[in-house]
Amino acid sequence: MIQRPRGTRDFGPSEMETRRYFESMMRSICLAHGFREVQTPTFEHTELFTTKSGPGIIDEIYAFKDKGDREICLRPELTAPVIRFFINDLTNYPRPLKLFYFGPCFRYERPQAGRFREFYQFGAEVIGSSTPEMDAEVIGLAASMLEATGLQDYRIRIGHIGILRSLLAEAGVAGDAALPILQKLDKKLYDEATPLMKGAGMSDDGIEKVIRTTQISGPIDVLKDYEGEAKVYLEEVFDILQHYGFRNLQVDLGVVRGLAYYTGVVFEVDAPKLGAEKQICGGGAYSLSELFGGEKVHSTGFGIGFDRTLIALDKEGSLPMKVRLQAYVVPVGESTRSKACEITAMLRKGGISADMDLMRRNMGKNFKYADAVGAEKVIIVGEKELETGSVNVRDMASGTQTMVSIEGLISYLGHAKS
Repeated sequence: MIQRPRGTRDFGPSEMETRRYFESMMRSICLAHGFREVQTPTFEHTELFTTKSGPGIIDEIYAFKDKGDREICLRPELTAPVIRFFINDLTNYPRPLKLFYFGPCFRYERPQAGRFREFYQFGAEVIGSSTPEMDAEVIGLAASMLEATGLQDYRIRIGHIGILRSLLAEAGVAGDAALPILQKLDKKLYDEATPLMKGAGMSDDGIEKVIRTTQISGPIDVLKDYEGEAKVYLEEVFDILQHYGFRNLQVDLGVVRGLAYYTGVVFEVDAPKLGAEKQICGGGAYSLSELFGGEKVHSTGFGIGFDRTLIALDKEGSLPMKVRLQAYVVPVGESTRSKACEITAMLRKGGISADMDLMRRNMGKNFKYADAVGAEKVIIVGEKELETGSVNVRDMASGTQTMVSIEGLISYLGHAKS
């Protein structure tokens, strides 16, 4: 048999019901926050991602030449495509420009628990200016989306890359020279970061202060011993988020997200039940458009790992939303089959999810099938009932049957649903 490619998955009907339910939920939260949906191509010019992340990313992505000898790749993430789209077509839109998106991404890496070669990302970007309000709006959207899913055990950790950059700059390590150090600190690779800092001429005290700073976490008052614009800015972001009603927040100066284009507030969301692959969301303030030939513009965004979020919900024992069939129509004998078709069509047009016996089973097997597919009601179309313009409706949960007029069937089922 031909198997599916490694690192990919097939989703059955029940899984797709769950995925579509949470996808729709997250989309509704974005719309309620004033964000508008965009979509970009599944493949892009490889240059888009090497410009953003460096040539090393080639080993991590699906990159190839197309039939026109162009360097093309399957998108490994969605921020760069959205900013490319902004530069190409959206620069004249009113700002702040609030965008969200959902779709598959692809990375060529070793599949493991919670990590796939094809995965789905739900994300958002606000393009405008650098203000505490804009950063808080983005973090608040991510928090609202996760809150709506019912996820219980998660932490939102917020930092500011400016604090570490300032400490490094005070020690004479600024600009691009700081980037390799920040990348090691981001992964808590202190044994590798320390030689880099020593090589840059930093003192032992300066190195110790940087490492100690990355280990600071807790409520906002853990910043009381720090001074500077980054601290004040972060305090303003926390104040706005608290006014929004969010409490599941903590300062974590170890959130570095060591990419060159991050410029200010950075944040990550962890679901501890996922173990080593516990991060389900990450983002922050960045400036990326100038790398792609556009004007310099401040943006803040995030990406939620949709797959990992669902895995975290499953580990918490949250029951997936099961979409039930409202009505299953069963004709009693050949003489009522045409009327059963009419009733099924009438229900569907009336907004009732309905199916009917397509395999000409007997009554017992039809009830067994209705139970297996989760039908709420079985509509029994019999000759005697049709003489009075009625059908029998059996409630599959209680087993009770009720005679209902065909004319009032939609109203009856709609009332039962509500």
